[in-house]
Amino acid sequence: MIDTKIKEKKGCTGCYACANICPDSVNCISMVEDEEGFWYPKVDYNRCIECGLCIDVCPVLNYRVVENALTAYACINKDEQVRLESSSGGLFSVLSEQVIEDGGVVFGAVFGEKFDVVHSYAETREEIGKFRGSKYVQSKIGDAYRQAKSILESGRKVLFTGTPCQIAGLKSFLRKSCDNLLCVDVICHGVPSPKVWKRYIEYREEKAKSLTQRISFRLKDEGWKRYSVSFLFKNDTEYRQNFNNDLYMRAFLRNACLRPSCYECKFKSLHPQSDMTLADFWGIQNIASEMDDDKGISLLFINSEVGKEMFNKIRNEIIYKEVDINEAVKYNSAAIKSAQYNPNRDNFMKGINDNIPFDILVRKYCTDKISIGIKRKIKTAICKVLKIEKV
Repeated sequence: MIDTKIKEKKGCTGCYACANICPDSVNCISMVEDEEGFWYPKVDYNRCIECGLCIDVCPVLNYRVVENALTAYACINKDEQVRLESSSGGLFSVLSEQVIEDGGVVFGAVFGEKFDVVHSYAETREEIGKFRGSKYVQSKIGDAYRQAKSILESGRKVLFTGTPCQIAGLKSFLRKSCDNLLCVDVICHGVPSPKVWKRYIEYREEKAKSLTQRISFRLKDEGWKRYSVSFLFKNDTEYRQNFNNDLYMRAFLRNACLRPSCYECKFKSLHPQSDMTLADFWGIQNIASEMDDDKGISLLFINSEVGKEMFNKIRNEIIYKEVDINEAVKYNSAAIKSAQYNPNRDNFMKGINDNIPFDILVRKYCTDKISIGIKRKIKTAICKVLKIEKV
């Protein structure tokens, strides 16, 4: 059913709502990885009973606009250690701790055994750490929607975090509002292919001649604005590179490996289906410079009364300042704009399938023109001078 309604790949976000809603007694929808490593629904018509539930819960086919009045804040976790371990200002950890303190459960993206990215949940404060840090690859929802529904029906609170399309998928799957559900989405640049991510891990391990022990996308050793990608290997060696120079981040930020739906995303909007939206507060130096210490600041949009109630519960745990939402969006345009299609994308993805070495692919299809490179170096030099003068 669902695979006949969505005609093009750009019409599917891979949210798993259709697979989760298919009755256990039928179980005819599987999420199948395509040649680019993205998941799409496949229906076994020998088992399908044509109930139509998969079509009813598809957030793309049943797209809806939520009317809400957003407020925006710059936020910092007062716990400095947690803040440093987080991608931005550590606000997610404060929200998670509050929900767990209320007897609830937190869902989010974690690294699997082989550093694939999957959705999982935590029930204790100690487990929250596994969610910290950005993971720049599409996470596999799996059965997370079903698990969240079961917990909600038991009366416990649930904090569910994900990309805007994953939150839309959950809301469509539940088919009703739940007073004990808090949905938090992240401002999303786009989701890279899990297959590309797997190839990159293999590339780094081949270079290191060792398996991976730990990965961090957002080390702040050089500051929040110039974060580093780090691989720690089992032979006690480490790869570390500034995000501008890391091969995977270059492919990601140049939109060479994103899911087709990301180039025409329906869920980038100032009318999200989430209760709260989180992001790095890029541009904070121009809006609230007194908060900018280059250790990471969270941008928070409060989108609903549920979100407002949660903010009031955690406000004593954070340093915050209300900001003009239009100014915030000006420096964080990914909140409302889809990723621009890279004309080299198909060639890059074909190269991944042809097993062309990762570094060769990136240098061929993800390298700036000389003029752009010169402009970036000049801008970096100016920023360094201004920083010195400020000190």
